[in-house]
Amino acid sequence: MIDIQVLEKETEEMMQATLEYLEETLSRIRAGRANVRILDGIMVEYYGTMAPLTNTATVSAPDAKSIVIQPWEKSMLKPIEKAIMNSDVGITPENNGDVIRLGIPPLTEERRKQLVKQIKNEAEDAKISIRNFRREAIDSIKKAVKDGLPEDTGKSAEDSFQKLHDKFIKLIDEAFDVKEKEVLTI
Repeated sequence: MIDIQVLEKETEEMMQATLEYLEETLSRIRAGRANVRILDGIMVEYYGTMAPLTNTATVSAPDAKSIVIQPWEKSMLKPIEKAIMNSDVGITPENNGDVIRLGIPPLTEERRKQLVKQIKNEAEDAKISIRNFRREAIDSIKKAVKDGLPEDTGKSAEDSFQKLHDKFIKLIDEAFDVKEKEVLTI
């Protein structure tokens, strides 16, 4: 027999993980202001292995228009610079021999629209995942009803999954609205 509370807890955890993944993805999207999180996905060759940029240097945003990368070892300047050039960040690094500076250019109107589309796609993907989790949970409940679970228990469980779905869809919409406003603000 199916344990509805366990199924509901597992479904909520998967929905929460989807929301966290969306927020992580949105934080990496450049919005015209210096944000060190845009460098989170960059991997640097460090003594023969690939390591995250933040494991090889101190990354800071001293003002709204620049990011400063201070390598822990001078020999890492070139590999870090190369990794940034090869990434999809879209900013050319400036190496002065001590630190690497990234000047954050203002976004054009066209680029802002592209970013909003990208954000919308990410939010839609997250919503699809949430819907899939709801569908899987409801399918499990329907199967349990066929196997002897009382119908009213099954119906209340389905309602519970729908409420969970609605809650996470609303949270995704809110995350989208916040990021869209951040990108569109000049």
